[in-house]
Parts: sequence; structure tokens; C-alpha cells
Amino acid sequence: MEGTNAKYVSQKISKTRWRPVSSSSLQQPEIFATGSWDNEDNKVSIWSIGENGVSGMEDEFEGDPQLISELKHDGDVLDLQFLDQDKIVTASSSGAVTIYRHHHTNQTLSVSHQWGRAHHYPCDNAPCTGVVCNSPEIVTVGEDGRIIIFRADQEEVIRTIENADSSTIHAVTFLRTTEILTVNSIGQLKIWDLRQQVDEPSQILSLTGDRVPLHCVDRHPNQQHIVATGGQDGMLCIWDVRQGNMPFSLMEAHSAEMWEVHFHPSNPDHLFSCSEDGSLWHWETSTNSDTTSLLQSGRNTSMISRSAGALVGENQSLVSAWLTGDSSKGRLETTNMLPTQTLSVNSLDILGQCLVCGTDGEAVYVNRRVPV
Repeated sequence: MEGTNAKYVSQKISKTRWRPVSSSSLQQPEIFATGSWDNEDNKVSIWSIGENGVSGMEDEFEGDPQLISELKHDGDVLDLQFLDQDKIVTASSSGAVTIYRHHHTNQTLSVSHQWGRAHHYPCDNAPCTGVVCNSPEIVTVGEDGRIIIFRADQEEVIRTIENADSSTIHAVTFLRTTEILTVNSIGQLKIWDLRQQVDEPSQILSLTGDRVPLHCVDRHPNQQHIVATGGQDGMLCIWDVRQGNMPFSLMEAHSAEMWEVHFHPSNPDHLFSCSEDGSLWHWETSTNSDTTSLLQSGRNTSMISRSAGALVGENQSLVSAWLTGDSSKGRLETTNMLPTQTLSVNSLDILGQCLVCGTDGEAVYVNRRVPV
């Protein structure tokens, strides 16, 4: 894809994340973090694509990612999230959960706090497979079937749901400030109300038929009941957690495991997925005159559909384009975002018009002109 810069980084990249930018500013992101895996020494690294990151050498050009700081990481980085502008939380194959601090003044990284062996079996460490942050809260999940809740400003664990799952929990996201959703290795989604003291999910949804492991999940940024998942069979599933216990739609996406799926945070009619098969897909829903675009010039591109079920306000129904359901009313366009087929694309992140992804081909790809 035009405008994509490849940076060879001499390590397999497992996770890539943009540092958040102020929602009030219109600036594009310039700083992102990566985590590596399956290397002799794994690292957490900070990169810049801004003006300050350009070295001035002839073989460098604007937008080429420049390494500004890195620090060794114990075990594979299985997940990585920004807690705020300065702090990054990692999930390790060693079971540890670590907060790294990025010092902007001298561009260094340091370990701010670590919960070692947070996830564990009776006699061994259990990989911590996923982390989600809603500062100061941090929620992690693991191969041990535990859900653990931390606070960045407290050393002690806040809460542990010991037997949340009998199988591996692969990913977690916040639905609301008091609700999380997890996906597991037997094709289930579980919703947890953190206000309840009982260690049972408030709702369980699942794929019918084969118990296909689900690897990733993301929530629609404006409509929390809409969720996208991907898993071992490469299918993209869209769920409406209010309606029944099965996915609203299933779409053939990738020919191998889907590792991550993300709605665009400010234009959620656009969605991105990446896979073991070396592809990174940009999905765009578009509708014809049967469906009216809401706030077309604004950020909310949700749709009003005449045939939708749930009523809002003056008998009007507010429905996402992902839930139109009738193929005659809308269509889905897909674009492969990578210029050439590569080894497994393990992670992606999208913010503004900037996309970053990391691969097993020891490369990071950045595109600053994504059409969203």
C-alpha cells in the first residue's frame, strides 16, 4: 500500500501500540511502543515517526520509525497497552505484569512496578495473555484461567477471580467502566460485572458447532454492545451482546489465525484485522440510500436503519453499519494494507490516519495516510 514504511528491527514483534494523543487536539500520533517475542533477549521499545525522530542521514526519510528508547523484558511480550502518556503495561509469558515508565526528558525507559508471577499454576508460571487499562485500573487474563485486577497506584492486587475459566483466556476488553469481556480457547465470550462480588460471568456467548479458539476482541468505541472477535479459523465475527448468545455475522477474513482486530477509535465504520497468514485487512462498511448516515460530517458515522429493532427516542433506531444485516442495504469493502505478503502479522494499532503493525519478519510497518 502506498505510503507504508517498513523498518527492520532485528527482532520478532509481538505487539505494537500508539501512545495516545489528547482527544481535544487534532494532531496525529508520533510515538509508538513495541514488544518482542521468541528472541534471545526480548525488549520493550519506544519509537518516533515525528520530525524529532529523523536522524538526518541520507538513507532515512520523514516517517521512517526511529528507535528512541528500549529496555529488556523478561519473557515474551504477550500484550502491551499504554496506561497513560508516560506508562506502558506489559503481559509476560513468565506470568508477570509490569508497568514501564517512559521518561520524556531524557528518553529512557524504567520499570515502575512489577507483579511477578501474577499468573501461575501450582508449580510453575502461567503466561499472562492479555491486559486492558482504564487508568488507574489494569485488568489481566492468563493461561491459568484467572482474571486479576490491579491499580497502578497500589502495590497489592485489588481482586482475583480465581476460576474465571477452565480454559485459556486469550484477550480482555472493557465494555464499560464496570464491565469487562473475555474470550477463551473454546470459542466463548464472557461478560463480567466487576460490581458483583460473585466470581461468575453475567453472560456467556459462544460460537456454535466447533469450539474454535478466539484470540482477539475489540469493542465498538461508540456502541458498547457491538463487539468484534477473531480466532483460529481466521473468521471475523461481529456480535451484538444484547441480542442472543451467538454472533450477528461471520465473515471469511484470513486463511490462518487472526491475531488482532481493532475498530477505528473515531471512525468505527472502519475495522482492521491481522493474521498469521501475513495479511493486514482494512474493512470498510458502506451503505446506500436505504440507510441514512448520522452526523456524516462528524466523527460518529453510526447509521439509522428503518428496519432495526431497538428503538431510541422518537421511534428512531440507531444502529451501527455493522448490524444492518441486510446485504442489499450495505456492503463491505476490504483492502490489504501491506505492500507484500510477509510472515505472521502479530499486532496492529490504528489512531487517526496512522497505522502501525509488527511481524515475525522482524519488521515494523507504518502507514501515515490511511483513508479513514
